Amino acid sequence: MSRCRLPARGADKKSVVRLIVITSFCCVVYGSYYLSLRNGIDGLRETGMQRMEVYVTSLNSALEKYNFLPKTLELNNDVIGMLNAPLDQQRVATVNHTLEQINAQAKSNVIYILDLNGVTLASSNWNKPRSFVGIDLAFRPYVQAALHHVPAQFYAIGTISNEAGYYFAQGIYHNEKMIGVATVKVSLDQLEKTWVQGGDKVVLADENNVIFLSSVPALKYQTLGSLPTSISSHLAVTHQYDKQRLAALQLTDVQSFSDGTQIVSLHQPGQQSHFSVLSGMYLLSQTKLMTEPNWRLIFLSDLSKVQKSARAASAFTAVAIGFLLLLILYFRQRQLAVKQSLSAKEVLQRAYEQLEVMVQERTFALNATTQELTQEVAMHYKAQMTLQKTQDELIQSSKMAVLGQMSAGITHELNQPLTALRTMSDNAQVLLDRGNTAEVRKNLIIISEIVDRMGAITRQLKVFARKSPRQLMSVSIRQSIVNALFLVERRIALEQVRLIQQIPEEDVIALGDANRLEQVLVNLFNNGLDAMTHSDVRCLTVHAYSQSGRVFILVGDTGAGIADEAAQRLFEPFFTTKAQGLGLGLGLVISAQIVGEFGGKLSGRNASRGGAVFTVELAADPVNH
Repeated sequence: MSRCRLPARGADKKSVVRLIVITSFCCVVYGSYYLSLRNGIDGLRETGMQRMEVYVTSLNSALEKYNFLPKTLELNNDVIGMLNAPLDQQRVATVNHTLEQINAQAKSNVIYILDLNGVTLASSNWNKPRSFVGIDLAFRPYVQAALHHVPAQFYAIGTISNEAGYYFAQGIYHNEKMIGVATVKVSLDQLEKTWVQGGDKVVLADENNVIFLSSVPALKYQTLGSLPTSISSHLAVTHQYDKQRLAALQLTDVQSFSDGTQIVSLHQPGQQSHFSVLSGMYLLSQTKLMTEPNWRLIFLSDLSKVQKSARAASAFTAVAIGFLLLLILYFRQRQLAVKQSLSAKEVLQRAYEQLEVMVQERTFALNATTQELTQEVAMHYKAQMTLQKTQDELIQSSKMAVLGQMSAGITHELNQPLTALRTMSDNAQVLLDRGNTAEVRKNLIIISEIVDRMGAITRQLKVFARKSPRQLMSVSIRQSIVNALFLVERRIALEQVRLIQQIPEEDVIALGDANRLEQVLVNLFNNGLDAMTHSDVRCLTVHAYSQSGRVFILVGDTGAGIADEAAQRLFEPFFTTKAQGLGLGLGLVISAQIVGEFGGKLSGRNASRGGAVFTVELAADPVNH
């Protein structure tokens, strides 16, 4: 009868302990994130309240400065005389000049006088193209309020000037009888520019929830929600915002606090480009109500920095707790290791005692086999000598293999400059026959430089064989390409290959060795020319550019491309797709090794238009980048 095996009690205990540790770890990390986020939000709330007080104070100060101005016009005898005799053009002209002077001194936008029908009789802009003189403004709410003996303040866009401003309107009385209305318009553009320069995100909305001042220009003339039909109709009648299209902002309430502060997100479908400053962000929204006028100042704070700080705090907590847990595990493992060491010593002691007994028992047997061991030693010595001889032969074979590889590499590397020497010498003979000694001298100088370069190649191959570290220097990619093309230009001309160069006007500087980079480029150029031997269209392209701290050189051809089988073995030593005797299969291997020593990478692929493209990727020089 089989029995069910219950889990070991020790295993259950370990599982419970792990669960408690993981749960505690998650709680502590989340707690640190929550506390840091809460403290950051509290700091933003406190800062926001202080900043709102400053904005409200500056706004009230800017408005109160002009509140008295309409009343002072009642004291002007010329204004009283004009209102009593509105057809007297001389009085009208005098008042126009007076209002123009007062407007200039007060630095207001415009000052004008209306009769009891709401028609402008005189204005400070009487001589401007968009003068208010003769304009019927009875439809404006501030005019209606003043005509009903109520001083009025009103923000709107001018129907004549198309400029927004704040209007102060008050009745003009003579002998306790209203005879007209005085109005002062003040521009708040300078105050709004100050908000923009301050860097805060602050908006000002009127009693209809229309934003008319904002440090974020994209939010201006938007509404804090959809407007009722009655309000929309009223705004259309009064032309308060004239032809502005009042679109509703889509503010999503994410979280609300007891003091009215909210965390919101702004989303504007189809218009994200206009709200790129705020769209998709979480914002802390704080509102301060103003009694006179009945406006709302809203201060928006970006929560991204607070969230980053909270994430950093939670990450630091996680790392600290993880380090503490690792420290505890280390000491625990150390205790277990000490216990195991003591146990191992006891086992070794018992084994040692048993070993002594066994040694005594077998001493006699060992003495008996001494002769046999002597014979075995002689045989072992003979075998050792044979092994030594075999090892020497293997070492010699390895040396010969290395010498073969070095010979193949040197032959491959020197083949290109030797071809160039042949080309330059042939040119020198032709030029000498023509009597062009100046060009012959130039060819001889170039031949001397190529000979020096051949010497540099052999030195570099020696250094390459020793795997010695190299000091990277600044390399001009433009000059390296020019030097490499010089070595293959005769072949390009003879084979009628079209050469396309895409090199930036501003030189690209990389880290490497100029001579060895030219060897790589020459090899890639020759490979491309070999690939186009049987092609109808022959085009060799070289493209250089820098991006994200890296330099890229692309060499492309219009040949048959890279076969799937060859793509897996491109950089395998002695693998080549060329005919027998035309290649050793070491060019790409050596080139990849050279680029790798520069801290770069050499790769190859098929081009979309046909042919192959090889890419040399190098590190850009940080000093000249």
